[in-house]
Amino acid sequence: MRDPDLSHGYSYELFGLQVRSELALPELIEARGGAEADVVIRVGQVEAPAGDDAGLYPHDGALVLVVPDVARFRIEQGRTITIEPAPGAPEPNVRLFLLGSAFGALLHQKGLLPLHANAVEIDGKAFAFMGGSGEGKSTLAAWFHDQGYRVIADDVCVVGFDDDGVPYAMPGLPRLRLWREALEATGRNADSYARSYAGREDFDKFDVPLSVPAIAGDRLELGAIYLLERGETVEISPIKGIAAAETIFANTYRGRYVSFLGSAQPHYQACLELVRKTPLFALRRSWNLERLGAEASEIVAHAKNHSASWNARGAKGDVGR
Repeated sequence: MRDPDLSHGYSYELFGLQVRSELALPELIEARGGAEADVVIRVGQVEAPAGDDAGLYPHDGALVLVVPDVARFRIEQGRTITIEPAPGAPEPNVRLFLLGSAFGALLHQKGLLPLHANAVEIDGKAFAFMGGSGEGKSTLAAWFHDQGYRVIADDVCVVGFDDDGVPYAMPGLPRLRLWREALEATGRNADSYARSYAGREDFDKFDVPLSVPAIAGDRLELGAIYLLERGETVEISPIKGIAAAETIFANTYRGRYVSFLGSAQPHYQACLELVRKTPLFALRRSWNLERLGAEASEIVAHAKNHSASWNARGAKGDVGR
C-alpha cells in the first residue's frame, strides 16, 4: 500500500504497530488499513558521534546505531528511524539490522517489552519460548509451524498489557531463521532460501518466509513463557518470584539498550508485572534433532494442560510470587 505521507512510501504492520517506510520492506506484512503511522522509516544522512566505530550511541536526544559496512540508524522518540546505508551495502543486510537491532532500540524507546523469544498459538493463547541465540527457539517454532500451529513471532516477541493488565503477545516478522542443520532436519532444502546475511557464504543461517495465514495476525493473550535450557530429557519446572523477573530481564531483546534510555527501573517493573500475571517455566530438553518431534509433543501437552487448568480457575491473579 502506498503511503500518502511519504514519497515512494509503503505501509506495513509489525509488533502491533503501523509502520510507514520510504524503504520497501518485503519481509513485513502490508498494512490492512489506513491507520495513522506509529513508526516512520526514512532514508537520509545520519551523523555518528563515534564515526564508523560499531555500537549504539546516545546523540542529541536520540540513539545512533552504527553497523560498519551496512548502515547508520538514528532512532528517535520511539517514532522515527532514519537510515544512511553504507555505499554498496546489500539491501537485505540493511533491512536485517533495521528490523533487528534498530527496531529493538525503538521498542525500548516506546516502553514496550521485547523478549528474545518466539511465540506460537496453542488453543487460542500465545505460548512464548525464550532463550539466547543457539538455544533452538526457531527450530522449535519451525516444528510448530509444520504441524499446523500458527507462529506469532520468531526471535523477538513483543509483550504488551491490556487495560486490565493482562499480558499479550504481538505478531512479529513473518519468517523463521534457521541454521542449515535445523533447516535440513525439518525437511527443507537450503538452496531454496536466502542466507540471513547476504554475501557471507560461511554464515549458514537462512530466512524461511511464512505465509500470512501461518501468522497469528492479532495480539493474543500470553498463556505461559518457557525458558529453553539443555538437558537429557524433557523436564518442566516453574520459576517464581524475583528469580522469574530477573529471568525475564536477562532475556530481554537488546536489553543492554535499556541503560542508554535511563529506563531500567520501569523496565524491571514491567518484568515484575509480567511474571505476576503469566507463569514462567524452565524447559529442559535434549536439543537432539532426531527427538524434536517427540519432545515438542510433550511441550504441547504441557501447554494444553496448563491452558485448560488456567481456564478452569477463571480470572487471572498474581502467579509469579
